[in-house]
Parts: sequence; structure tokens; C-alpha cells
Amino acid sequence: MKYVPIPVALLEVGKPLPVDVVSATGQLLLRKGQPIVSEQHREKLHAFNASTTASDAQAWQRAYERMVHELLRSGMDVQDIARAPMPSEIRETDYVVGRQFNGGWLDLQEVLRGILYQGGLAINPMQRLADIQKKAMSLAHADADDSLFCLFQALADESLGYCATHALLCAVMCELTAAKLGVDAVQRHSLVAAALTMNIGMAREQDSMVRQGSAITEWQRKLIADHSARGAEMLAGLGVDDADQLAIVRWHHAPDDAQADARNLVARRLLAMADSFVARTAARKTRASQSAVKAVKTMVLNAQGDALGVGSAMAQTVGFYPPGSYVQLVNGEVAVSVKRGARANMPWVISIVDKDGIPTIKYQPKDTSDPSLAIAAPVNFEKIKVVVNLERVRRARERIPG
Repeated sequence: MKYVPIPVALLEVGKPLPVDVVSATGQLLLRKGQPIVSEQHREKLHAFNASTTASDAQAWQRAYERMVHELLRSGMDVQDIARAPMPSEIRETDYVVGRQFNGGWLDLQEVLRGILYQGGLAINPMQRLADIQKKAMSLAHADADDSLFCLFQALADESLGYCATHALLCAVMCELTAAKLGVDAVQRHSLVAAALTMNIGMAREQDSMVRQGSAITEWQRKLIADHSARGAEMLAGLGVDDADQLAIVRWHHAPDDAQADARNLVARRLLAMADSFVARTAARKTRASQSAVKAVKTMVLNAQGDALGVGSAMAQTVGFYPPGSYVQLVNGEVAVSVKRGARANMPWVISIVDKDGIPTIKYQPKDTSDPSLAIAAPVNFEKIKVVVNLERVRRARERIPG
């Protein structure tokens, strides 16, 4: 039987364990329901490489992810969540294999967040990361506009956490742009895997900094500077042996560094641009979000030489007003972008507030290439007080020609 190591450092002394704990060779160390009685007992478990069955490990990881989701929803500080031990209860539904991969983007976000939060202590992460990547790419290829819409909308929801949404949105942007540039499938696979895991070296701290009401500290500044190398080392320790993925993670903040392999240069540039773009469009406690159109222009203007083509391709792929972002029309209405148009600056939109400031009842798709419905200006996420209904958006989008 295959046994999976458990995160001994995250087990609470005195609390019953919800699984049988065995050594790496299968020797029973603790029965389900028994507790760790002391720190010395914990050290002994660590020495024996405490493990459990693969099914119990996956269910326990699912219970952890559910716990983190509930704590975030309750408004608990991310640093307090980071100190939370593994849960002492596993529900029957946590054992349903693959359940979390049958849903949509928010289900993937919840699972990925749990893995990123645990970092090097994540339980059985390799297969789960592979399943997340497979499902994410399936959703992206099935409907790119819907994928961008869901993720840009999620980016503005603080209760969901930031790190996993950031990773998924970067992954989709990189995949779509890499395909447009003709990057081969093997390299694209490594790029997407890197996008999903690039911030594993500081995931919990990343969420904490987003909510932080003061400037980052020197310690946080160093963490940001070191997290790329730390993340690559952490991933290698978890069993990642894809040299391209590790290189892209390691150099995603310095894509043109001379020490890096030229073979994955385009992939590194793509991830660096997507990473910066998403960070700019996400609000912080200390600053407002930047409009997508401004972030796109910054991305292109900052690119030089060969990188300019990469930036331009990403701008064309995502659009100046990507699905899920907000705009004001020349007629005074406020609308949400729902589908990329024939030109990057002319998406299809749905008005959500009329010219008198009244929320609209009927979701009607509008083509901003029509001069009377042209976009006058972008609108930041935090200025929107109307809740957008995803299912109504999807039904309305079905009426868009083509």
C-alpha cells in the first residue's frame, strides 16, 4: 500500500487525529482518534516519517482547504489562519474522490489555495496540482471569455483570498497568449504549471500583505525578493522534476537574467508580464486597483526589444477591457465587460447601472464598436456597488453573435 507523509508540524498537541498514522513502512504509530501527547511525541512521529493512506491524506487535505475557506469567509486575519493546525475532523464528503475538480473556477481556487498555503508541508500535492492544471486548462479552452470573467470578478472579492486567484488568472493569460505566439504544447504545460505555483514560497504572506493597511516592512520586502528562488527549491522538494517549470518559477521576476536558460525565455517573459498585470489590477488596502487598460499600456510600454512582441500579444489576447472588468459608456451607463471583441478596445458589455445611477434589471449585451455605445473610461472594481449575477451574464452572452 502507498503511504503519504503528513504535515507533523501542523498537528496540534492534545487533539485527536482523524486518521490512522503509520510509519513510512506501514507500522502503526497512532490509531484514529488518539492524540499527540507532547512535543517529544511529535518529534518521534517526525523521526518515523509519519504517514497515512493516500485516501485519508487527500480527505484530510480537503478538510484543511474547507477550514481555510471558512476562516477567510469569517474575516480572520491570514497570519492567524497560517498558524491554524490541521483539522481534527474529516467529513464523509471529504472522501468523495475528484469532487473538487468537477466544479468551476472557485472550486479550483479553494483547492489551490490550500496547497499554496501549506507550501512544503502540502499533502500529496503533485497529483492534485496536475488535476488542477488539467481542469483549469479544460475550462480555459472551453470558454476563454467566461474564464477571464470569473477570475477577474474573483480578484475583487477579498473574502476569497488573493494568492490562488492571482495564480489561476496568470495561468489562463499565459496559456492563451502562449498559444497565440505558437509556443509548443510541452513548453506551455511547464509555463502553466509555473504560473500556478510561482508564489508558493510566500502564498500566505501574499494574502496578508494584500489586506495590510500599512507599507510593507523590510522583512516582507526581503521575502518578496527571495520568494522566487525559495519557491523553486520548495517545489523541487515536493517532487517537481520539470526543469523548465522550476526555471520559470525561479526567474519569473527577472526573466532576462543571463543565468537563466534561453530555451524558456519567452515563457519567463510571459509569466513576468502576467504576474505584473494581475498585481496592478488588484486593489490593496494601501492603494486602489489600476484599470486593466492602464495595466495593459504599462505592460506594452515597459517592454523592449523582443519582449515587445510578447507584451503586445498578451494585450491583444486579454484585451484592454477584459471580461469581468468595468467601464463607463459614452451614454453615461456603467457596464461590465463580458466578451472580447474584434478589437482589443471594443469588447461586448452588459450595462449594470443606467445613466441615472439606477441598477439595471435586464441584462442586454451591447457592442462597444457602436459609436453610441463606445467606452468613455474604465471604472475601478472598488467603485462598483452592484452585484453582478454570473448566470444571468452567461445567458445574456449566449445572445451575442458569433
